[in-house]
Amino acid sequence: MIENVSFHLETGGVRLDAALLSRFPSSTRAFCREACAAGLVLVDGRPALKGMKLRPGADVTVKALAEASDNRVAPDRSVRTNCLFEDSALLAFDKPPTLPVQPLTCHETGTLMNGVVARWPEVRDIGDQPLMAGALHRIDADTSGLVLVARTAEAFDALRAQFAAQTVKKTYLALVEGAVAVGGTLENDLVHVPGLSYCKMTDISRARLTRGSRQPTPLHAVTNFRPIAHTTFENEERTLLEVTIYTGVTHQIRAQLALAGLHIVNDRIYGAFAVENQAGHCLHALAAHFNHPVSGDEVEIRTPFPPWAEII
Repeated sequence: MIENVSFHLETGGVRLDAALLSRFPSSTRAFCREACAAGLVLVDGRPALKGMKLRPGADVTVKALAEASDNRVAPDRSVRTNCLFEDSALLAFDKPPTLPVQPLTCHETGTLMNGVVARWPEVRDIGDQPLMAGALHRIDADTSGLVLVARTAEAFDALRAQFAAQTVKKTYLALVEGAVAVGGTLENDLVHVPGLSYCKMTDISRARLTRGSRQPTPLHAVTNFRPIAHTTFENEERTLLEVTIYTGVTHQIRAQLALAGLHIVNDRIYGAFAVENQAGHCLHALAAHFNHPVSGDEVEIRTPFPPWAEII
């Protein structure tokens, strides 16, 4: 962290964020912009915007500026972690609904990985994405269930290779609106719905892309599902599905089930009715089947059923 440093600009016409990065190459452009937005960079004694063009001889004061080495998950012991499995190479957690897996910035706390880093600090420097801190995959904040975390660089590389090869079998539970009699396989090329301020996926054939817009790269997703139980809630039929995926596209299960007319209970982004007093939607990462990164033995780690799925 760079703190309480001042310098004079010798040449003018340079943007403030560019001048900061040139002066402090150990930082990043994103951190320079964040510091400006937070009022932590003064030009001639006054807070300045990132795009301000500086005059020759300007006096720049940096109150606080994060460096690239600071871009790591901060420990937060207030986050409870339900550890299901632990050995020298791997950790597995049962994440509750509404809890994000990872922070979006190094300043954020209150996520699963903040709690994991507080108790298993060795994971903080694992992996190629600093704010994932060894987590091998993400699930949505409102989705509950299994999250795998590597404890060593070797375990991370071995398991990421299995995810990339699509040999990790991931099983979910989804409670959907309506009665579903038979299972099936869903196959789509998913893209982000353009023009939204939040994330939502759809099939590329339904994305309504304009000729002038940047053409997104479609992500191929395959989802298998089968009904395993039925129930009724306030005279509305519901079906519990067991869902299996090998790919890991953003919102894959939520989007593909919705495209097929099967709406996950309380998943309002994808067209389901709102359910009062319910945290999150009814999607749960139940289990993962893979080869152990050290022994090579087949491993299956399972989580308990969430309360809404205990209808079998």
